Amino acid sequence: MTPPRSDRPLRVVQWTTGNIGSRSLHAILARPDLELVGVYAHGQDKVGKDAAELCGWPAPTGILATDDIEELIALRPDACAYNPIWPDIDHLESVLRAGINVVTTCTWINGRRQDPADLERIEKACVDGGSTIYGSGAHPGITNLVGIVLSGGCERVDEIRITESVDCSSYESGGTMADMGFGQDPGSPALAEHVRRASEVFAESAAVMADAMGAELDRLTFDVEFTPATADCDLGFIQIPEGSVAGVYGYHRGWVGDRNLISVGFNWTMGPHVVPPKPLAHGHVVQVFGRPNFRTVLQCLPPKDWDEEGFMGPGMIYTAMPATNAIPYAVAAGPGILTLADIPPVTGRHF
Repeated sequence: MTPPRSDRPLRVVQWTTGNIGSRSLHAILARPDLELVGVYAHGQDKVGKDAAELCGWPAPTGILATDDIEELIALRPDACAYNPIWPDIDHLESVLRAGINVVTTCTWINGRRQDPADLERIEKACVDGGSTIYGSGAHPGITNLVGIVLSGGCERVDEIRITESVDCSSYESGGTMADMGFGQDPGSPALAEHVRRASEVFAESAAVMADAMGAELDRLTFDVEFTPATADCDLGFIQIPEGSVAGVYGYHRGWVGDRNLISVGFNWTMGPHVVPPKPLAHGHVVQVFGRPNFRTVLQCLPPKDWDEEGFMGPGMIYTAMPATNAIPYAVAAGPGILTLADIPPVTGRHF
């Protein structure tokens, strides 16, 4: 199936310009089939700045960032690239009800981790506005699609297991990392449940994968192992004291009867003073067990002309693009919540 096409550039608002949003913004400016018409700034320090300054674009765009939501909605864009870490249901409801399609990386795959009342608000806003919301990313996102595709080579699928296996030390988001347990007391009885809730979007992706294979999950579970730091570590944006959590290894698992059909998880470390229970693969390990078995490791590597330090620069592009590249697909789709299993594989563009 060919990607959806339009007889004019699709008009897009970029919502936030942090680690992921700035990569999305840069990509929107680079694509001739997309037209940037507005930018939402989460922080006052970005309000009034040109979009070019917020994403490293070489020339001014004339599009200045604002925190005025009504002003952005009044632009009547075709789509909004929505990239905060966590969704704001009030904001999403307003955007969708105005008929603006949303593609997002904000811990959203099918929306089931949201409070049922909030999810109902989003579903109704899509119906009222005739709009679509689609969530994706690297993991969850691309990794789940790879697992689904590999399963197509099997006579029988027993389990699909996907693990993000990386050192997160260059991901400068202290709040996100603290939510995932880093720097916390590994003996805290409430920590596992806190991390389960913070990472529940992986459970959403497990459910979507089961749907794609025609399986109905009976239940979802979560298990996690915390590894303490062997020395103090100061990463600037987060402190990892000796004895606190420096490694998190966990899975959200979907079950059919007593069979663990889908496992989606993470083997993350922070800082040099930790030995994880399983060696890092420095990428995404996708395994399909059945008849036959498949195993692949996806590694996101910088291009030859890359001028930034660390893995997380290419990793942020890898996270942003599955949603940003899906803008034409979301605009062309009918109203409602789209998932990875509902549309053909999203492709990039050559231009």
